[in-house]
Amino acid sequence: MSDWAVDLRGLRKVYSGRVEALRGVDLQVPRGSVFGLLGPNGAGKSTLVKILMTLIRKTSGEGLLLGEQVGHKATLARVGYLPEHARFPDYLTGEQVVKMMAGLAGVPAKATRERTGTLLERVGLSQWKTKRLRSYSKGMKQRIGLAQALVNDPDLIFLDEPTDGVDPAGRREIRLLLQELSREGKTIFVNSHLLSELESFCDSVAILSKGEVKMSGSLKDLTGRKVSYRLTCQSVEPATKALVEGEGRRWQENELIVEEASATAVMPIVDKLRERGVILEGMRKEAISLEDLFLEAVGHDGPGGAVAGKGGQS
Repeated sequence: MSDWAVDLRGLRKVYSGRVEALRGVDLQVPRGSVFGLLGPNGAGKSTLVKILMTLIRKTSGEGLLLGEQVGHKATLARVGYLPEHARFPDYLTGEQVVKMMAGLAGVPAKATRERTGTLLERVGLSQWKTKRLRSYSKGMKQRIGLAQALVNDPDLIFLDEPTDGVDPAGRREIRLLLQELSREGKTIFVNSHLLSELESFCDSVAILSKGEVKMSGSLKDLTGRKVSYRLTCQSVEPATKALVEGEGRRWQENELIVEEASATAVMPIVDKLRERGVILEGMRKEAISLEDLFLEAVGHDGPGGAVAGKGGQS
């Protein structure tokens, strides 16, 4: 069995007019992980997921889901999906939505009855299950969307902006649920623009821009490849600041940031500050943030920097 839940090689999507939404994407997602796909609007994120879900066709390239070719029907039955801006009939109750989606997914009636209540409880909506969706907030509708994505007990779950419209407490609950699902052996594939949120629970990430993967790997490896040290001082004279400034060293008020350094390399700087009578209140090591990685990978690619494709694909 392959170690990859998703394994893509040279995936391309060209729309009419030679509009390239995906330009030879190579991407591997480890089984049982929480994976985050990042990118500016129009980068091709939603296009990629829709190809994997067979909602649109690829132009060329190879793709495997759970070890089988993309489009393999038995494998798709093991996949859950929450699209961006998911819409369900607002005259249905939360319970009815989950049951309806279970029916469409071919879930047996007994399993549907057993799972519906459990899923609504897991997403925090058990007390609202008999209320019609028209009375739900946007965040509550997102939770229902998450519940229906789990109704077939999938091994692989695609979630496109799953916390859109959810309040901070609800986002935390969803993060904890996704981590719990990962511990159960499920693979979670999340599209999101909330970098700090993905940083808090993803195992690995890929950054997509202009239809190309600019950077990918485990979050630990990516953020650990660059470190800096932040020295906090009580007060520093301008002349002393100038003395220790230089390439890779900059002041933020009374904090000196030494970039891409080791603890050994920082010690001579500390000695210089002490010689000048500067009192150090603290020193801490900082890894590069996901936001820094994103900006490094994407550069000046703005929302219009990548092709959206048909229907405003992102």
